[in-house]
Parts: sequence; structure tokens; C-alpha cells
Amino acid sequence: MNSSFSNAWFSIARDAGRLAIEAQGVVALRLARLARGGKRGSAEARRVIVEKADALGEANAAATRSLLAGDSAPDVVDKAMRIYKRRVTRNRRRLTPRWWRRW
Repeated sequence: MNSSFSNAWFSIARDAGRLAIEAQGVVALRLARLARGGKRGSAEARRVIVEKADALGEANAAATRSLLAGDSAPDVVDKAMRIYKRRVTRNRRRLTPRWWRRW
């Protein structure tokens, strides 16, 4: 097995682990918003469903384009994971209270 190929998969596993940790933080922030209820809680409940479907479609399209371009398997996974990383980061920023961002 090629060493660079193994290193690519190690990097993907590391990045996936980091993404999972960050995603759990977003889940906690979303649950807090849902627990508060009101209009923002209702909007967040709808947004969760829509965003999941959008992210899946976008990641699927990115992976398909990458496969059709002849990219290697680690590159395909990396491109799809970047979609989720961007979404998770954007949600974390949106859901984090402003007073908390200063810390």
C-alpha cells in the first residue's frame, strides 16, 4: 500500500473526528435554541430538516463530480467532507451567542 495513500486516509480520519466533535457542539447549541421555544425555536426545527437534506445533496453532488473527474478515493471523501465542515462551522457561528464569541 502506498504511504501517501495511507497518510491521506489518516488525515481524513483525523478531520472526520474533529468534524464530529464540532458537530456535537452545534447539536448542543441547537437543542438549547429548541428548548427556549418561540418563533426562533420553531424556525430552528424546520431549518434542521432542510439543512440536512441540502447538505446531503450538495455533498453527494461534490463527490459525484469528483468521481467523474477521476479523483482518487481520498480526494472524493475530502471534497464531500468539506461541504459538511463548512455547514457545521456556519451553524456554530450563527447559533453561538454574541457575548460568548468574545471569549
